[in-house]
Amino acid sequence: MTASIIITICVLLLIAYIFDLTSGKTKIPAVILLLLLGWLARRISEWLELRIPDLTTLLPVFGTIGLILIVLEGSLELELNASKTKLIRKSFIVSLVPMLVLAFGLAYAFQLYGQPDFRQNLINAIPLCVISSAIAIPSVKNLGSGDKEFIIYESSLSDILGVLFFNFVVINESINFYSVTGFAWDIIVIVIVSFIATIGLAVLLNRIDHHIKFAPIILLVILIYELSKIFHLPGLIFILLFGLFLGNLDELKRFAWIRKLHPEKLNEEVHRFKYLTLEATFLVRSIFFILFGYLIEIAEIINPDTLGWAAGVVIAIVSLRAMLLTLNRLPLFPLLFVAPRGLITILLFFAIEPVNRIPLMNRSFIIQVIIFMAFLMMIGMMRKSPKRFTQP
Repeated sequence: MTASIIITICVLLLIAYIFDLTSGKTKIPAVILLLLLGWLARRISEWLELRIPDLTTLLPVFGTIGLILIVLEGSLELELNASKTKLIRKSFIVSLVPMLVLAFGLAYAFQLYGQPDFRQNLINAIPLCVISSAIAIPSVKNLGSGDKEFIIYESSLSDILGVLFFNFVVINESINFYSVTGFAWDIIVIVIVSFIATIGLAVLLNRIDHHIKFAPIILLVILIYELSKIFHLPGLIFILLFGLFLGNLDELKRFAWIRKLHPEKLNEEVHRFKYLTLEATFLVRSIFFILFGYLIEIAEIINPDTLGWAAGVVIAIVSLRAMLLTLNRLPLFPLLFVAPRGLITILLFFAIEPVNRIPLMNRSFIIQVIIFMAFLMMIGMMRKSPKRFTQP
């Protein structure tokens, strides 16, 4: 039995690797193939009458680790200098404005449908409004540098802003001056903690002479993120700042205290750290989506009770995105369709307490939106942009 499990896991991950290799040519998002792979694995296990334990509890674990690694991987790739100011501003606007409009619009629609508590409706709406960097970032690796960089900034910011927005609504029973100032204080605290932790981790990365040095760094990053969640602090800000710091040492060398870290030597370690993060991200992301596909039932995909709602959400997402891209003078293709829902949507969905969950918000609704947006992204990636996005 042990040998069968090990062989199955290895085969599934090798197939996932093939999907990753071929996605640039086939234009089929790897997430669709991974979900299908997981679903087929479930059917085969049932056909062979294998006794598989309930794997539902593993999904949030792999999802959280995957989110941390994906944001870290994306932030390590980003350049932070004066020339990127306009790009970051546009990414921020395109990630935040549609999220807020769609979240409040959906909450109001739920209320019209018969759900009287607007706060509960908003909590349930937010997971559908966040772009998944877990799907977006790997899917644009073959695009031009301008398109790719915009998507990395936008999807990473969407993850962070979405989690901040979700936590703010969940924690506060009412929105007033005290709740807003308290939340602003939490952000200030996490920025200070991030600064201290980032310097400490950079020193460790530079000073550890043991042959095992990157695994403890990643474990400490995950530990700090989880501890920040316990204290209701936005831990993804720490992940983003840590990655930006390590990925932009050359831009920071003008500061005397940075030069004390010997950035020339540290850059070599960061380069190796990037590759380890990339490999770990691939494994965790693949396991997560295969596992999620394994847990999907056909009835959830074709559920007619939520199909109309899911289609409406997708139309709203694309319409709002088209408007914001046009207003910011960004090309519609392929950026219009690169707004997938996925890992972060699932994580926030599972984070909704039963007391706050409305009947309409179920697995079918989530799965249908994820699949619709993945297919739209596939269509968009197959059509080349008539106007390449260049850096402002």
